[in-house]
Amino acid sequence: MTPFLKAFCRAGAATALCAATFITASASDLATAGNQPRVLSGAELAQERQNVELWKARRLASLTSETGWLTLTGLFWLKPGDNTFGRAKSNALRLDNPALARKAGSFVVEGKRVRFVARKGAGVTHDGMPVTNIDLASDMTSEPTLLQSGSLTFYLIERVGQLGIRVRDSENPHRKNFQGLNYFPVEDGWVVDARFEAYEPHRKIPIGNIVGMQEDMDAPGALVFTHGGKEYRLDAVLEDPADKELFILFADGTSGKETYGAGRFMYVPRPVDGVVRLNFNKAYNPPCAFNDFATCPLPPSQNRLSAVRIEAGEKSYTGGHEP
Repeated sequence: MTPFLKAFCRAGAATALCAATFITASASDLATAGNQPRVLSGAELAQERQNVELWKARRLASLTSETGWLTLTGLFWLKPGDNTFGRAKSNALRLDNPALARKAGSFVVEGKRVRFVARKGAGVTHDGMPVTNIDLASDMTSEPTLLQSGSLTFYLIERVGQLGIRVRDSENPHRKNFQGLNYFPVEDGWVVDARFEAYEPHRKIPIGNIVGMQEDMDAPGALVFTHGGKEYRLDAVLEDPADKELFILFADGTSGKETYGAGRFMYVPRPVDGVVRLNFNKAYNPPCAFNDFATCPLPPSQNRLSAVRIEAGEKSYTGGHEP
């Protein structure tokens, strides 16, 4: 899984979101002759509407959980050697939060190895035990090392070879004052069956992120769909070769207006008989729509469908900001 999204799928309740939210009916009987889109039955559309409501509930639970994106309160990139950390202005990495000691300790970077050396009496713990000196596993591993200080949790992240420290605060005002999610009305017309055009071999697509980094992602193919009599295509990527879902980053004519300016995300199942069900009612905002401390990937140029307004899925967050 890529550095951009792996942390999201490991973030507590977000794991359930990544594993189970994008519920889609089987597409084994969806292909039709030629390239004409098949009209979905009433029963299929009713099932999709039900799936959307279930997805929305899980999306909300994930976002507002103690490990959700609303808790982010800091992101610090590390330099080789000592990186002092704490509330005092003299620290190289300063977080002005009452839950953190003035001088909590130091992150020591030696190549790809990072260890945290706690200052005596700083109150930093790991698994409920006081920390003195501990090597940190990053969020690219199955079990990243989580350090706590009061309501704060901080841990090592890796993004395109760069190392940083991400901080969450379960008492973050963004979480406590969350204003809810806004959606377009569920629109049956934005539930479509796309033709999967495989890339053989897979292509490597450069994906930039909101903090200026870039990574090549594995694109197994494109999803070609018809809406309003016009054909569109979106490149889909895999976060991991073993993933059962494709990941889509896209922007459209609503981006920067009704929806988040940097685009939206969507997961869809792998193709069955060359067909993939797209339900744009499940399109959602990236974490960057809610705070300044995420490293969201951005849609590639070919996935910016400015000529069409996809009036389905999640709208801009009322309490958020534009990139």
